[in-house]
Amino acid sequence: MPYVPLSHPFVERLIVTVRREYLDHIFLWNNSDLEQKLKAFQNYYNTHRVHSSLGGNTPVESTKNPRLIKANLHEFNWESYCRGLFQLPVAV
Repeated sequence: MPYVPLSHPFVERLIVTVRREYLDHIFLWNNSDLEQKLKAFQNYYNTHRVHSSLGGNTPVESTKNPRLIKANLHEFNWESYCRGLFQLPVAV
């Protein structure tokens, strides 16, 4: 079996995730539009999207390890990300 660097599976997984969850659902007009939309997805991916490998936390929560306050699940609003492609509930 040929030598494969250890970083490839992680990079390939990220590329598949970005494509499947985001790029397959939007239109791109030019390079600057792509960059702007990828920055929006990066913000969503790192600060709002939970990851099972991080115990249901976001990457930002895992690095900062903030104290989480339990929210009242009966009072929430929907917050939109990536121009409305993703909606997540947010405690009021």
